Amino acid sequence: MIISVVIPVLNEASIIERTLQRVISLEGDHEVIVVDGGSTDATVSIASLYARVLAGSRGRATQMNIGAGEAKGEVIVFLHADTFLPDGAFSVIEKYLVNSAIIGGRFKVRLDDAGWKYRIIGSSINLRDRLLKGFTGDQTIFIRTSMFKALGGYRDIPLMEDLDLGRRMCRLGKVVQLPLYVITSARRWKKDGAVKTILLMWMLRLLYLLGYSPQRLKRFYGETR
Repeated sequence: MIISVVIPVLNEASIIERTLQRVISLEGDHEVIVVDGGSTDATVSIASLYARVLAGSRGRATQMNIGAGEAKGEVIVFLHADTFLPDGAFSVIEKYLVNSAIIGGRFKVRLDDAGWKYRIIGSSINLRDRLLKGFTGDQTIFIRTSMFKALGGYRDIPLMEDLDLGRRMCRLGKVVQLPLYVITSARRWKKDGAVKTILLMWMLRLLYLLGYSPQRLKRFYGETR
């Protein structure tokens, strides 16, 4: 089984090399596609050393759709630039997808800071997922390529594109939460404050579920990286 890893980036020179080094070190037949949204730093030149780099319009949904359109694998893994895959990630994905009823899923998540409040944040994300099945991009979504195409890919919205895809995946077929953890950066929580960021995320999610448009919600989210 060939797995295509698609990574949308925008000015990620400080972290993209470590992320890509981690991906290519993993066992399994895979390709890596980085889709740049117009970086003005060294992101593209660094990524080009490790992966195929495509240019796209700025916007995570648009960038991931571009990468998926060029993917040759039977499975697509959508990985954030600041997230690190665990050992055995690809083999575990293959193991679960032997079951043809499963169309995809996501990992559990931990933040890259061992402080107590960041451990609580990671645990709360996993608990929310388990209770509400509302998984997000930080958890690293994977999906059979055929199913991604059947869903029409990511909707072209500026925010909540991962939550939207996850909900549509759950309606289309069986999804799983893998028993492995990806490690994602705590940088947003650190920059904007843990409590403030948690409240903001919950508010945005609630407003989205109540029918507010992602375009309106994007004004509150900002561009923190």
